[in-house]
Amino acid sequence: MPQVSAVRFPYASYLRVYEPLGAFPEPERGHWERYAHEAEPPAVEEELRARLTAVLATPPLPAPERESADAFVLWSGDTPLICPWTTRLRCWEALGETAELFPPTVLDAALPPAVRERAAADHARHLERHPDARAWIRQAAWSVPLSWFVLVGDEDREYDRGAEDEAPLLRYRTPMAQARRRVARGLRALRDSVAAADPSERGVRQAGGPLVTSLVDVGRWLEEFHPRALVELDYGGLVHVLPPELLDADRSAADVASGIRALGVGDDVVAGEAYARLVERWRAVRERQFAN
Repeated sequence: MPQVSAVRFPYASYLRVYEPLGAFPEPERGHWERYAHEAEPPAVEEELRARLTAVLATPPLPAPERESADAFVLWSGDTPLICPWTTRLRCWEALGETAELFPPTVLDAALPPAVRERAAADHARHLERHPDARAWIRQAAWSVPLSWFVLVGDEDREYDRGAEDEAPLLRYRTPMAQARRRVARGLRALRDSVAAADPSERGVRQAGGPLVTSLVDVGRWLEEFHPRALVELDYGGLVHVLPPELLDADRSAADVASGIRALGVGDDVVAGEAYARLVERWRAVRERQFAN
């Protein structure tokens, strides 16, 4: 098994925002400018390896003692775009989701209640001192939230099967302005569809309600960033769950866009077909979470 497969466990997808240097106040701006030009940006696997090392320590460390000074860097011509790791903040935020992923006995064995309580108290104190703190990265275990696909288009899709000793790659990248426009259009279509739904029937229109809630949350998060930022949806470790032929055929962003367009014109048949493809595809992925 290639080493990258091991360090990408658990299988998660990522939504990242890369901002231009002008989005950062000093002294952060100076730090990231030097970092982009002088340091060799770490690979995605390095961040996950560091997090896993902390969790597997004795006693476990649910969050680092200090915030990370690392970031992912993309270059747009001569201009660097920065996505800070904010690993400490994201670990704190992820603690609130662990109860939904593991049975209580497993969770208590991996992260004892006293450890989780101390981490929650540290998080609360951090937010008191930094009420505007936010992460540049969101992640989801064993899935890609459907709301994330609203932000991107099929034309933004990049897929590389990888060589024999390399991991596959499947991601989408789009400008922030385009992502925000897609959110606005999607919300209009979904809200109109949900409002027109017959309460006595359960169908794809009712299924749009949770998607509206999730999309509103993602849209508010995007508003916190620079208008010239770049948005990246990365399948991350999920590329190791599905065989290459299924990854090659995965057009989830196109299916979400097709379903939203169909709802916008009242075509429940086409919308239902797109929704069924999405449900079947991602149910098969999530079920592997419980495979032995």
